[in-house]
Amino acid sequence: MKELPLTARRSLELLGIVLIIAILAVGRDIIMPIIMAFFISIMLLPVYRFLRKRKVPETLAIILPILCVLIFIGLIVWFFSAQIGILVDDFPQIKQNVAKHLQSLKEWISGLTGIDTKKQTDFIASKSDDLMSMGGKAASGAAVTLSGVFVFVGLLPIYIYLILFYKDILLRFTFMWFKTDDHPKVKEAVYETESIIKNYLVGLLIQITYMTVLLGGILMLFGIKHALLIGVIFAILNLIPYVGALIGNIIGVLITLTSSTQLWPVITVLAVIAAVQFLDNNILMPRIVGSKIKINALFSILGVLIGGAIAGVSGMFLSMPIIAVLKIIFDRTEQFKQWGVLLGDERPEKNPMKFPSYRKKASVETKSGTVPKK
Repeated sequence: MKELPLTARRSLELLGIVLIIAILAVGRDIIMPIIMAFFISIMLLPVYRFLRKRKVPETLAIILPILCVLIFIGLIVWFFSAQIGILVDDFPQIKQNVAKHLQSLKEWISGLTGIDTKKQTDFIASKSDDLMSMGGKAASGAAVTLSGVFVFVGLLPIYIYLILFYKDILLRFTFMWFKTDDHPKVKEAVYETESIIKNYLVGLLIQITYMTVLLGGILMLFGIKHALLIGVIFAILNLIPYVGALIGNIIGVLITLTSSTQLWPVITVLAVIAAVQFLDNNILMPRIVGSKIKINALFSILGVLIGGAIAGVSGMFLSMPIIAVLKIIFDRTEQFKQWGVLLGDERPEKNPMKFPSYRKKASVETKSGTVPKK
């Protein structure tokens, strides 16, 4: 069979990327729960194998880990509900604090622009109907999103069970896609994918725990109200690379502003979050996850934004493990190796424009060492 010209192959690659993104966007409600279930299934594999070695029936060995996941999710929901309940109980005080902050803001704007505070109040009142209308639309959208979340969570246990139950069929299907000579590479990719995803997801669970304890505990020592709520919200949002930390900071500041009329609690919250995040990014998380797959910051951010545009929060959360799996596949495929280089963080030691050896797919010297030829 005659090989396609290089331009035709590259065109097909780009067309394939566009087609995959289009399929994900159209079928996100079906595809995203399956991808999430696939990743959770890989995380549960060690528990499943442990139970099978102890002669536990296969069905029970699958159901028990799934029950553990459901209990863990239930505990998170209970914790959130309890913290939100405490916040609601403080609503009268929150209302007074917000009124004071708004008055201070009006006076600051008046001093800066010369606009009278009464005119500002009249302007806000005139726009209140528009705000209520927008709020109604947002509430209806939130209701739709919430129903989608319940469907998402409801389908997860079923998908996880079926993926674990039919894993051998899925593995055989995967091997049958490739020539027999390529099966060792496929096997290596499968093992590395399992290791990367397992380390990543378990690391995230550990990260949620210690960030909640660290951030919430330190803020409690400083006397910040709703410290545990700020800690758990930031810990969960921090799972979304880059974007989540920014949103977590904003929410932490807003919660602090509603519970206090002073400025020092806000500065304290921002300083503690910065210190805990520095500790997490540079010391704790690299040791816990220990991933061999390094994705450069540019495509990490693009992946998060594209994932969010396609599938919302779930797409943002799943973007990093999906990119890591793609890089594993690309690095082991001669035809797509250049895509693995594009996603990776291994910068060439020298400029490819000046040194022809750095334009090839062979092993090259990088800033962090030699990248071997796959």
